[in-house]
Amino acid sequence: MPEQQPEPVHRTVPVQGGRIHCVEQGSGPLVLLVHGFPESWYSWRHQLPVIAAAGYRAVAVDVRGYGRSSKPADVDAYRMLALVGDAVGVVSALGERTAAVIGHDWGSGIAAHAALLRPEVFRAVGMLSVPYTPPGGPRPSEVFAAMGGEEEFYVRYFQQPGRAEAEIEADVRGWLAGCYAGMSGPAVDPGLYFVPPGARMADRFPSDGPPAWLSEAELDVYAGEFERTGFAGALNRYRTMDRDWEDLAPWNGAPITQPSLFIGGAEDASIGWLSAAIDAFPTTLPGLVSSHLLPDTGHWVQQERPEEVGALLVDWLRTAYPAQR
Repeated sequence: MPEQQPEPVHRTVPVQGGRIHCVEQGSGPLVLLVHGFPESWYSWRHQLPVIAAAGYRAVAVDVRGYGRSSKPADVDAYRMLALVGDAVGVVSALGERTAAVIGHDWGSGIAAHAALLRPEVFRAVGMLSVPYTPPGGPRPSEVFAAMGGEEEFYVRYFQQPGRAEAEIEADVRGWLAGCYAGMSGPAVDPGLYFVPPGARMADRFPSDGPPAWLSEAELDVYAGEFERTGFAGALNRYRTMDRDWEDLAPWNGAPITQPSLFIGGAEDASIGWLSAAIDAFPTTLPGLVSSHLLPDTGHWVQQERPEEVGALLVDWLRTAYPAQR
């Protein structure tokens, strides 16, 4: 039987411009776990003990704007350079010099850019659900404005301050349940990501409660955090994408050369939209160790398939960032 791990430890550490809440389990080389939208450190609850049992110091964070971490009022405070700075600051505050970084959804982008911008700190990078796309290309706001025809792509919907907050915060628990269920496998309706004129995003969500992988008690954890914090901080990440496009121009087209991993759900709509990014991995991720598309799985891979994802992460870490060095 695997060794029983001590309970996770919560702490809040200082970073430039604020504080980041961390949940830590295990000892050994640092593995930083970064969540996406609309989630929290709790998205890694299944993987924390598994990574710890493999001989690592597993640390899941609340990203700036979420949970118990700082929530600056200025939208500009949520640009990618600031979030990479938070990741570097957490590593330093925990007394470490290097780490492997693993992210899901927006956390995948944060992890990827942390590895790209600070390779001396982040020696290996794992990306879940959202594949790496190098900086560059058209201005993001122009891309999202052109998607959906008469309907509005969800990213553009989220980019308008106050609009999505008004919808979501009217029924936080119900909105989260519908979002999680609608974007879960085995089948995902891509229409969920588009908002018809005069409608709400939630109008296309399932209405029969949370998905099978999420208990009512677990949903309460997420809902309780967002009911306390609101959604402005989380949504501000969508509102800085043009600023990121400008900030990251010096790295346009740059590959990530460290050992890397990708895990996605085969039924995740974003995999279809970003298939060209996956096809480009030989060029954009020359250090790629392995890439996996899990069948009958939607967007929330590490929660929909916790045991399989945990095993894939540990197998990859043993090659990319060995515990015994």
